[in-house]
Amino acid sequence: MKKNNNSASKYSCGLLLSFMCVNSWALSTDADKPITIDSNTASYDDKTGTSIYTGNVVSIQGSIKVNSDKLTVYFVNGEANKLVFTGRKAKFKQTPNEGEEDITGEALIGEFYPKKNLLVLMNESTIWQGNTTYSSNYIEYDIKTALVKAGEKSSDSKRVHVILKPKPAKQ
Repeated sequence: MKKNNNSASKYSCGLLLSFMCVNSWALSTDADKPITIDSNTASYDDKTGTSIYTGNVVSIQGSIKVNSDKLTVYFVNGEANKLVFTGRKAKFKQTPNEGEEDITGEALIGEFYPKKNLLVLMNESTIWQGNTTYSSNYIEYDIKTALVKAGEKSSDSKRVHVILKPKPAKQ
């Protein structure tokens, strides 16, 4: 690739880091599983097609588990279209493949789009697996392929912070 100018080079490097994959594949059956929700309270508004869960909310779909203070589910044609997790940092965990380290993350706001297999973490977001950590105000995580995209394309002022720790030496 021909280097045209400094800003293009910085952009290419940032773009490369933002598309790095935490792991190659997540459990392929997660997207086919039902979503179960446990909470202290629950309400449903038929007019708006929303359901709100509060208090120690635990949402599970296959190997994916999300803990949050509040969860709002938006329905379209009777199906969950978007789930929004809020409160103190919501935390999620997913097993990528049997026997592999879990992928975990946290953020103040999380949006999950079941049909797109997409989890969006916003505000003080971090996602990690083993020795790799991503931190940004905006992270997209594809739950089917375990692909992580961090950072906002529209802003040069917000940075992505990545830590790649060496694996401990075998003894």
